Amino acid sequence: MNLMKFFRLYGARKRRDLTMYPPFWLMDIRIEARNNWREVIIHLPLTFFTRNFGGSMFGGTEAALADPVPAMACAHIFPGYSIWTRDLALDFRLPGSTDLELRFRFDPEQEATIRRELAQRGRSTPSFEMGFYLNDGTLCTQVRNTVAIRPRGYTHPRNP
Repeated sequence: MNLMKFFRLYGARKRRDLTMYPPFWLMDIRIEARNNWREVIIHLPLTFFTRNFGGSMFGGTEAALADPVPAMACAHIFPGYSIWTRDLALDFRLPGSTDLELRFRFDPEQEATIRRELAQRGRSTPSFEMGFYLNDGTLCTQVRNTVAIRPRGYTHPRNP
């Protein structure tokens, strides 16, 4: 069994195992996932491995960490679907000059909308807003993540 298949089957379901996912090993993250992933806080320390040449948080580190969070939340809330990140946009408002905290909250109204779309159309493409915050609580990076929720086995029709 290859490493990616192992983490898909065993690693991504438990919050502690996300810290064991190889791309995140050197980030030294700590994860708090509450209410079946409806609220997630990830602590990202500013270290030798996450710091850029300017001394602040490397933007690629923030992007890599923000990428899977909404998809994993949707996988916990809507089991039985194929879920992936469709689009990711980061607005770097301030340099990440301290440890950062990624805050994600799944809005109950959005959850109801997604459930309705899945019941009616069998698919949904919701967007989520979240942010990285400095130690003093100031928003550092605004993140918009769009997720594709499709039936298992879904294949996108391709143009010839």
